[in-house]
Amino acid sequence: MFRTRRLRKTENIRRLVRENKLSVDDFIYPLFIEEGTGIETEIPSMPGINRYSLDTISKELDEVVALKIPAVLLFGIPSKKDDEGTETWNDNGIMQQAIRFIKKNYPSLYVITDVCFCEYTSHGHCGVIHDNDVDNDATLVNLAKQTVSHAKAGADMVAPSGMMDGAIAMMRESLDNTGFANLPIMGYSVKYASGFYGPFREAVDSAPSFGDRRTYQMDPSNRDEGLREATFDDEEGADILMVKPALSYLDIIRDLKNNFDRPIACYNVSGEYSMVKAAAEKGWIDGEKVMMESLLSMKRAGADIIITYFAKEAAKVLMR
Repeated sequence: MFRTRRLRKTENIRRLVRENKLSVDDFIYPLFIEEGTGIETEIPSMPGINRYSLDTISKELDEVVALKIPAVLLFGIPSKKDDEGTETWNDNGIMQQAIRFIKKNYPSLYVITDVCFCEYTSHGHCGVIHDNDVDNDATLVNLAKQTVSHAKAGADMVAPSGMMDGAIAMMRESLDNTGFANLPIMGYSVKYASGFYGPFREAVDSAPSFGDRRTYQMDPSNRDEGLREATFDDEEGADILMVKPALSYLDIIRDLKNNFDRPIACYNVSGEYSMVKAAAEKGWIDGEKVMMESLLSMKRAGADIIITYFAKEAAKVLMR
């Protein structure tokens, strides 16, 4: 009789036959940077995650570097907003300041920027509003301006999160035409209109003031549509394809892994983080074990890159 348990008997044999392994090299750590001074404010729905101003963020960045986390994903929180989110292409805006600060003081960190408008618009939607909905093509014009501004500030990669049709093509063209042909794009290629984003919207003050985002983010019911969306990004020149959220969409991660010859990323979003934290605080689960099991499930599904608020905690576990 073949006994599968023979290869589970000791920790050493389990290590030898382990099919998937997490590494700190898999992680991107999101950071929330707020315009102003003296800001270091914990986000109530995301224990352990703070909003920082540039004069307080060095301690956080020191720890990220010490843990050998290779990359950060920046989200800017401006002091003023308007209907179009014009601060996104202000060359002295909070995102642009943050890029320059990190590249100057932490040159080993790979800096990825969120390219979107929801944090910067007075209405909280991801672009220009016409007839109570986001105007796709008008938003693309502004997206190009934002992209080039981030590139000029020194970003290593740009990542458009708004799910506008044609975004990758517009960004690729604008970068190529302004001397940034070598700057990569990580597409939020398959992004669902998910209930798991709630804590993030508190973190960056981006809840829509009317309606929701279902006209431009994907229906959670749809799987095949994810392949169509990823195909468009692939054909338009995205260098990395991302699935967001991660845990409820592991099948989509595997679909992309099986069908595209590109690195596949996933975003372990705020609600997924906060649920683990809340249950662990109540003593209902072992938070560390669930954290590592969740991250491993994303890796097993096919993710090459994991964007996660757990990056620092998981890196410490992996160092033991």
